[in-house]
Amino acid sequence: MKYYLTTPLYYVNAAPHIGHTYTTLAADTIKRFKQMQGFDVTLTTGTDEHGQKVERSAIAAGKTPAEFADLVSSEFRTQWDTLGFQYDRYIRTTDPAHHETVRMMFERCLANGYIYKGSYTGQYCVSDELYVNDAKPGDNCPDCGRPTETVTEENYFFKLSAFTEKLLKLYEDQPDFIQPEARRNEVLSFVRGGLQDLSISRTTLNWGIPLEGKHVAYVWFDALIGYMSAVKGTDLFPADLHLIGKEILRFHAVYWPAFLMAADFPLPGKIFAHGWLLFENDKMSKSRGNMLRAEPIRQVMGIEALRYFLLREIVFGQDGSFSYDALIQRYNSDLANGLGNLASRTLTMIKQYRDGVIPAAPATAFELNDAIARTLAHYEAFEFSKVIETISSLISTADKFIVEKKPWTLAKNPDPAAQADLDATLYTSAEILRIAIVLLHPILPESTRNIWEQLGMTTPLEAVKINELAWGQLPGGQPIGMIAPVFPRIEAKAAIERMRELEAAETVRQAKILGKPIVEEAPASEGTVPPPSEKIEFDDFAKVDLRVGLVLSAEKVKGSDKLIHLKVDIAEAEPRTIVAGIALVYEPETMVGRKVVIVANLQPRKLRGIESNGMIVAASLEGGKPVLAAFLEDVPVGARLK
Repeated sequence: MKYYLTTPLYYVNAAPHIGHTYTTLAADTIKRFKQMQGFDVTLTTGTDEHGQKVERSAIAAGKTPAEFADLVSSEFRTQWDTLGFQYDRYIRTTDPAHHETVRMMFERCLANGYIYKGSYTGQYCVSDELYVNDAKPGDNCPDCGRPTETVTEENYFFKLSAFTEKLLKLYEDQPDFIQPEARRNEVLSFVRGGLQDLSISRTTLNWGIPLEGKHVAYVWFDALIGYMSAVKGTDLFPADLHLIGKEILRFHAVYWPAFLMAADFPLPGKIFAHGWLLFENDKMSKSRGNMLRAEPIRQVMGIEALRYFLLREIVFGQDGSFSYDALIQRYNSDLANGLGNLASRTLTMIKQYRDGVIPAAPATAFELNDAIARTLAHYEAFEFSKVIETISSLISTADKFIVEKKPWTLAKNPDPAAQADLDATLYTSAEILRIAIVLLHPILPESTRNIWEQLGMTTPLEAVKINELAWGQLPGGQPIGMIAPVFPRIEAKAAIERMRELEAAETVRQAKILGKPIVEEAPASEGTVPPPSEKIEFDDFAKVDLRVGLVLSAEKVKGSDKLIHLKVDIAEAEPRTIVAGIALVYEPETMVGRKVVIVANLQPRKLRGIESNGMIVAASLEGGKPVLAAFLEDVPVGARLK
């Protein structure tokens, strides 16, 4: 049975960071699990290397786009090799074979009547490589907040509007096509709002795949087809699973199936979009300067500490927070004190009390087959945190069992019944350990293999059929291997200092690769604020009309993680409609009934198709979360701030 899964093709405008690592280690975990189920698994990853942003970054770095792409793509491949990820195909969108596949897709869509030539004048976000249809000149991108650029050019357009009903039927017929459910609902809302035709070529850009005449492929038409190019000449396509971050959901769940329908190709089985990683509760981003890399963590704690933390601490599909403190605390409590301690005490007692041979004794009756079945079901649903929770309960069961049976006391009692009880206790503890190790192997491949060998198992761990795992399969009379610690405790202060040092060095190294300026700054202490801006005249300030408003209603803007659509009363005839980028910090329901400060005399602007008539005032340190201005005393709605 084949199983084909993919990570995104990572954009070479940035070097690999922990967000890329999160997606790839999750894909690696799924691959290992499916292999233990008996599937012939192929994992594709790679790099997306075309587009205006890459071309500009290359120029800034003093390189050609091809040289720049070669350098950054190599960084990704080296990183995945260093972290031990088992990918099978590594596709680069600059590969000539990929160019052929893109042109084939273009020609099929064209021949089927789904591509036509036209022209486009409007706003384009270079950072997201995204056409922003509702924006006006000077507007920022609704997704990333960066300024858009006005472009006018001849394009080929894809008739995305023709696929509204077909896509809705797909989502209805295959409810699990988009997961998790919250992401599915976002896509349904977006598509039900009506789809506009999509430009799939550029004529003002050279760095791309040539299509016809001066036209080159739009970067997202190009990149998505990489999943097909990577397995060209095989029967692996389409993918059973596309694993992505939620910020690129629309491209994969709307554009990609529409392209495939238009070209008469089969559709992928499932698209799963995980959430964002937050660093100490702030979203990681290049602009905020709080990106982290996996390599410093690997050097200090080992990659398995990071694998365990990310899959245990974060509900896969939701946003989750990362901090060095939490990483070390979880490692010490669950791995050093939990699994590592169980392995050490069980194996040490077998060596001490039974000369290193697992007793051939009947196990104490434990009903663990239900726990095994629940763990496998959680794996199938990509519920990694529940997988680990269930296994942790097995480890706790073993610890409690050992404490209750007191094998150290039984060992001193020569009575045959006590010795038989000791044999059963040691075998039972070793059997629980064996089952936990098999179930944890997709998540902790190296550590579990180490403990497996210490148990004396001769069958390779990765060859164990996980679906056939059951209680009582540990062979008695088997000698154990050499005992060695697997998860030594880590002293937090020294480890965090070292990881921060390595992170700073890695940031500088990557900046040099990308040709970016290296700014040496002292770390800002808590509460540090930027210096005041240059002084303005009183008359300039007087032009700004600040008013007290009462929030009457609030809801998230469909298709955006950052924006909230508010109705605000400022004592006018009708409430104001305001769109504010505060959704990452404030839930809509917490805003209703709250008094806020708004700038009332701004020119209206459209965000995600909603006309915003004003701006909410908030305080924020550089790269920090917004904190809304508020009042300690009761202030009437509509009052002006002076």
